[in-house]
Amino acid sequence: MRIIVLGAAAGGGLPQWNCGCANCRAARAGRIPSLSQSSVAVSADGRDWAILNASPDIRTQMAATPALHPTGPRDMPMRAVLLTNGDIDHVAGLLTLRESQPFDLFATEAIHDALAANPMLTALRADLVRRRKVTLDRPTDLLPGLTATIFAVPGKVPLYQEGDIVETGLMGETTVGVELAANGKRGLYIPGCAAMPEWLKDRIAGADALLFDGTLWQDDEMIRMGLGRKTGHRMGHMAAGDSIAALADVSVGRRIFVHMNNSNPLTDPDSAEAAQARRQGWQIGRDGMEITL
Repeated sequence: MRIIVLGAAAGGGLPQWNCGCANCRAARAGRIPSLSQSSVAVSADGRDWAILNASPDIRTQMAATPALHPTGPRDMPMRAVLLTNGDIDHVAGLLTLRESQPFDLFATEAIHDALAANPMLTALRADLVRRRKVTLDRPTDLLPGLTATIFAVPGKVPLYQEGDIVETGLMGETTVGVELAANGKRGLYIPGCAAMPEWLKDRIAGADALLFDGTLWQDDEMIRMGLGRKTGHRMGHMAAGDSIAALADVSVGRRIFVHMNNSNPLTDPDSAEAAQARRQGWQIGRDGMEITL
């Protein structure tokens, strides 16, 4: 199994267009790596590929990834897209994929319903883009030789579906993780997760690779930096520092942070926080990083 991190940042990317924080300034100056928005590609054989979450940066991400380049005038190795939630930074790229290209679009019924409520997404022609509903905890053939089992993780509804009362830690079809299996190997992709219950630790245990929510380093970092008024928990994300502690005794082959906000010090390879994460056995996701299992 091959997994390519197409984009390692959370929504907005690094640098974020309207942000002048220290990380964004450093990224613009080339002192730290720029990161595009959250998406990965996966393949069992290196020929047929699926994309997990279609970020707003999907066009440039695919252009930067030779494995995803067209093999003919309208022949693409991308066969499928699977969505882990309906967040804008995970679905906006679908509009880029509207160019009369057939593929399967996998998502839960709740996520498909959220997409269907947006008339712009009718640009994905139903005769070309087949909507495939996936069921929690039931393996699905994503590609030849590659199965995906989605499972609920603590989260929340997308921002555009929030009401007056927002339930964080919500369990159901709105926020899911993905367990990938191919050639006897197992990888987990969980770009959004609000908490680490014991059952989730048990599910992660023994995985050959874990790509996990690294949105914020500390729960209140955006408030302390003057970048917003929400905590990570309010946004449906647990702090990376807490994830390191929660998974310290869980056996995992490779553990990699993805979906990092522009405020997160992990985005600076020379930060004390990045060094701490590496000491604890974590890798920091970067655009173009490839994991072979």
